[in-house]
Amino acid sequence: MTVNHDGMAPSRQARNSHPKDANTMAAGAQLSVTDQRSSSRHPVDLPLIAEHRRLGDVMLRLTNLSTTGFMVRGPLGLDRGERLTIRLPQIGRIEAFLVWSDGERGGFQFERIVRIDDFARMIKALQPNPRLRQPH
Repeated sequence: MTVNHDGMAPSRQARNSHPKDANTMAAGAQLSVTDQRSSSRHPVDLPLIAEHRRLGDVMLRLTNLSTTGFMVRGPLGLDRGERLTIRLPQIGRIEAFLVWSDGERGGFQFERIVRIDDFARMIKALQPNPRLRQPH
């Protein structure tokens, strides 16, 4: 077992973290990599307008949502770390920053974690037909 400078064994999260992941996280909500990736994603097809401080209004198509962020499809023209503000049903205005992009898709992390009860109400509002909702 390895021991860090204060004589304590590193946490499982610290052992599994990658320095790149820590740098990516520094500017946004302070979530562990495990917290981010384990958040349940709900598929959506939601066009919306985001606000960007330099570009103004930006059209997005959300393809999935979680309590920690969302994924979009389509060209973005944004660099990693750039921020957008979006408006979601039941949540209202929330800021998010670009964590990754591959040219045709992009992943954004919310500046705060959305409460699970608010998230459930939002998903219900986005998918009013019970047959389209994912089982819990």
